This record gives sequence, structure tokens and C-alpha cells, in this order.
Amino acid sequence: MTCLDAGGRAWFGGVALRGFGFGFDDGVANVSYWVLPDARGRGVATSAVAAVSAWALVVVGFHRLYLEHARRNHASCAVATKSGYPLEGTQRSAAVHDDGRQDMHLHARIQGVRTT
Repeated sequence: MTCLDAGGRAWFGGVALRGFGFGFDDGVANVSYWVLPDARGRGVATSAVAAVSAWALVVVGFHRLYLEHARRNHASCAVATKSGYPLEGTQRSAAVHDDGRQDMHLHARIQGVRTT
């Protein structure tokens, strides 16, 4: 999904569901998102992640959605928390980025479990 302004003119970023292959058998998907630098700090990612998550859990019927971000990425941690994804834990040395191995935070939402 592309994140656009209210008039559908300006492109701010994107949000996607991934990792469920060719079926929904286990009811689990990964949520990913990104926002262009000029749109950061305006709640774009939080709104988009919350909207896609509500649709995926309620309409599509996923059981669990999760997202991961580098532990040092405080903005992504805030997006996850504000859009209803509590922190589940830290995955040590779980990803390789340009500056080396990174610890990753794991957040998740479960269908029917209230997080706020």
C-alpha cells in the first residue's frame, strides 16, 4: 500500500504485509513500512501501519502480525508501539545492515487482544 496525502497527490511512503507465502494457513504475516524523509514525524507510518493492521486482523482474518526494526531505531519503535504492537523482545545480532550486525526488536499484534 502506498501512503498518499488526503488529496492523493503526494507520496509519503509505503506499508506491506509479507511472509505469508501462497496461503494464510498459519495466519501469521510480517508488517513492513517506510516513510520518505520529508514526511517523517507526521504520524504517516503510525496511521498506515494501524490501518493495514486493522484490515489484516479483522477483515482478512490474520491471527498474528509482527514487525521488526533495528534496536537503535527509536522512531520505528515508537511507530510500532503507537500502532498497537507491544514489544515482545530483542533478537540479538539478528540482521546485517550497512554498519554491521544489529540487534532487532520484535513487536506483535494478536487478533482479538487489546493492546491499548
